[in-house]
Amino acid sequence: MFSKFAFNIFQESIDAYHIKDDVYQEFTNPYPKDKVEHLLYRKNWIDTVQWHYEDIIRDPHIEPVAALDLKRKIDASNQDRTDLVEYIDSYFLDKYQSVQIKEGATINTESPAWAIDRLSILALKIYHMQEEVNRSDASSGHIKKCSDKLSVLLEQKKDLSTAIDQLLADIEAGEKYMKVYKQMKMYNDDELNPVLRGQKG
Repeated sequence: MFSKFAFNIFQESIDAYHIKDDVYQEFTNPYPKDKVEHLLYRKNWIDTVQWHYEDIIRDPHIEPVAALDLKRKIDASNQDRTDLVEYIDSYFLDKYQSVQIKEGATINTESPAWAIDRLSILALKIYHMQEEVNRSDASSGHIKKCSDKLSVLLEQKKDLSTAIDQLLADIEAGEKYMKVYKQMKMYNDDELNPVLRGQKG
């Protein structure tokens, strides 16, 4: 199943990141560029680094200049994340391009890659909630609360994985079809963001 395949790659990326646990560490992709594994690994690495950016920026003692620099890194990361989702969807479009769409076929509320994006974030939530459960310095109450949350996350993983695999099966069978709308983010575009537009020239 594709969901299990993807989740295993996400776990591999998360584990590799946490060897150094440093947002500024060098990124190395172990998969060839022409493989979907390359896209999935890169996608999760972006998510993992951004997860830790979000931790750092919430430090109440962070210097304003450092916070602004980090905010811009988060903005750039969001754009990279969106780009990777579109690349993954392009992989599925190419894979299923010869499928005969059946009469009455429907479109899903989100594309396969956006569902896989949620699975990548869920992998991070599970990893970090498991860390909390394993803490030796935490109270029994904290561990119990986090154990309960972890159970919910694992149930969510099961449900989301099932939904992703069903969606892909439906697309492959022509029961559903997919479209990719290039994300029309406006805040990074100096023609669409009025603040940036005012600074041109």
